[in-house]
Amino acid sequence: MTMQARDVMTTNIVSVSPETPVREIARTLLEHKISAAPVVDAAGMVIGMVSEGDLIGRSEIEREARRDWWLALLAEGEQLNPEFLAHLQRNHGTARDVMSTPVIRVTEQTEAAEIAALLSQYRVKRVPVVRDGKVVGIVSRADLLRAIANGAGAPVAEPEHAGRPHSQIAEMLANLDHRFFGGRGHQPAAIDPAAYAAVRDLSVADFRSLVSGFERHRAEAATEARHAAEVRRGTEVKHLIDEHVRDEAWNALLHRAREAAERGEREFMLLRFPSDLCIDGGRAINSALPDWPGTLRGEAAELYVRWEASLKPRGFRLVARVLDFPGGKPGDVGLYLGWGE
Repeated sequence: MTMQARDVMTTNIVSVSPETPVREIARTLLEHKISAAPVVDAAGMVIGMVSEGDLIGRSEIEREARRDWWLALLAEGEQLNPEFLAHLQRNHGTARDVMSTPVIRVTEQTEAAEIAALLSQYRVKRVPVVRDGKVVGIVSRADLLRAIANGAGAPVAEPEHAGRPHSQIAEMLANLDHRFFGGRGHQPAAIDPAAYAAVRDLSVADFRSLVSGFERHRAEAATEARHAAEVRRGTEVKHLIDEHVRDEAWNALLHRAREAAERGEREFMLLRFPSDLCIDGGRAINSALPDWPGTLRGEAAELYVRWEASLKPRGFRLVARVLDFPGGKPGDVGLYLGWGE
């Protein structure tokens, strides 16, 4: 039996809110002897991760600027210079200001081998485990090593990934078409001459009843079509969350982007996904808010992280656009890699 996230994750989660002051985050990390914590909003959704590196800065200048602050926290109440204490009272911002986004997430069913590959690929030390978007655990490198050392589970096999059930949805819609509209190319049957005798008995009420019946059937068909679309979107969102971007898939996308450039195109769509994949339903992308990357989940988040690490420094752009608005709300979103002027 292969190990999954549910078998190795830490469930005693220490999290912070987006408004938690940076100094309070530092004290939390020190108190619980951890090096990072998820940033969770009021709905329990993971919107970022904040680590020691985020707090003290990545550059030498940032680290030097906050060195004394960390020394003060570690002093645990020992006497410090008053001027130094006054300096420590300055506002250093909140979790929202320093957290890393977007977040690479896994589900409880993600296999340990897949998690290990994600930690290595994205150079992170831990990933949150989510259920319906809400954090239920954390898997770190230490958790994986501990599980291996304890001999939990058998050697982990490479997961097999099933395709998306588009054929099932297409069959459902075809059945609706046949049920309510006779199917494509339907030809009305020839009218029996004897049927004309019934014309004498027709009334306006009969015709109005027929119209009402048609409208009722059409409304039922529309309702079932909307339900089928919701099922499709839900299935696709689950697929995009459960799946992860492998090196071969990433390289294939870059090859197709190069082919697009050879055709004279200035951008290439890396991924089309339902706005439901975003933690805010695509509102930040639709409003072109600067923090839209932090709303991404699943494959979209992983593509962003790969772009930020390897392509952004080379001058490539990454933009997201809402592609349609069913019912007036954001529908599908396109994630585009750009290189044009």
